[in-house]
Amino acid sequence: MRKTMISMILVGGRGTRLGDITNTTAKPAVSFGAKYRLIDFTLSNITNSNIDVCGIVTQYEPFDLMYYIGSGASWDLDVLDGGIRFLTPYSQKGDVLWQKGTAHAIKQYFNFIKDYQASYVLILSGDHIYKMDYQKMLDHHLRNNAEITIAATEVFDHEASRFGILEMDDHYRVTNFEEKPETPKSNLASMGIYIFSVAVLEELLNKADPEDIDFGKNIIPKSIMLEKHVSLFKFDGYWRDVGTIESLYNANMDLLDDPDYLGLNSSKHMPVYSKSLNLNPHVMLANGSAKRSIIADACLINGEVIHSTIAYETQIEANAKVIDSVILPNVVVGKNSYLRNVVVNKGVVIPNNYRCDNQDLTLITDDNLFEVGEIYE
Repeated sequence: MRKTMISMILVGGRGTRLGDITNTTAKPAVSFGAKYRLIDFTLSNITNSNIDVCGIVTQYEPFDLMYYIGSGASWDLDVLDGGIRFLTPYSQKGDVLWQKGTAHAIKQYFNFIKDYQASYVLILSGDHIYKMDYQKMLDHHLRNNAEITIAATEVFDHEASRFGILEMDDHYRVTNFEEKPETPKSNLASMGIYIFSVAVLEELLNKADPEDIDFGKNIIPKSIMLEKHVSLFKFDGYWRDVGTIESLYNANMDLLDDPDYLGLNSSKHMPVYSKSLNLNPHVMLANGSAKRSIIADACLINGEVIHSTIAYETQIEANAKVIDSVILPNVVVGKNSYLRNVVVNKGVVIPNNYRCDNQDLTLITDDNLFEVGEIYE
């Protein structure tokens, strides 16, 4: 069946900047906002944009992510003649085809695009937090007779060197692109969201040098040099690239400080879907309290929670205090413990009478428990 536009999500990266959080978990499967996974936002955007074909390009620790997504039913993506397809590394002529970069990954699975006879392909990341109607981006692509369209947003000047930075003319045509420049020439950052006209993408990938393995570093700059029509689609909504512990923490704090910034609790426009784990409701015991916080299902709260997100199946025991913190799933916070300004990795057991109250944001794991905090009497 012929499709106008299909989507492909790149989820193969290891996410090393998230430290131990991604030791056994693909970055898009990381917990966010107590209830969600990072991948929920991209999948929800796809279904809210009426796109019904999604190829998920996996590589690193894919099992948890694949199990979580399943058939895509939670995002209304279990459809005939489309739906979710997992594109995993495979062997060919005795070699296992691992992905060397974003463009290399798409080239390996180009037959997936051809199978749907798509005119356009939407290439996405699975670890960003935002809401976007991709049909509006396609409308921009068509209206400007573009061959490639890049979604971009303004970032703070001090963050700009973390991203691919674009410059454009008065007609939204991209005139320059630099990947993570030391001295950025603008604050317009690529969101890692691309629409390619399929014929142009095939031409660029087939002509690329074997070392041209990445869109940001290789394909996009060469497209501009070859005078391809690269257009910029400017996005003005909330967007966060959750690639570091600090950015994961800050995005959770943003949610607490302004719960309407993504409309997770109230918005019927472009809702964010998530897979139900069919867990019991959370329970607040006699000594439990929570202020300006989000408590997920199957949590048992017998301590004090202030301005924190508490993911599912977490226990906060008597007289424990959790302040300005992000607690990932299946954590136990022991009696009389005190946590402030921390991210606690999934499955960690915080002992009784433990204290971690560092000025700088701290990730607590099983391995560093007594390096970053201590038992006190």
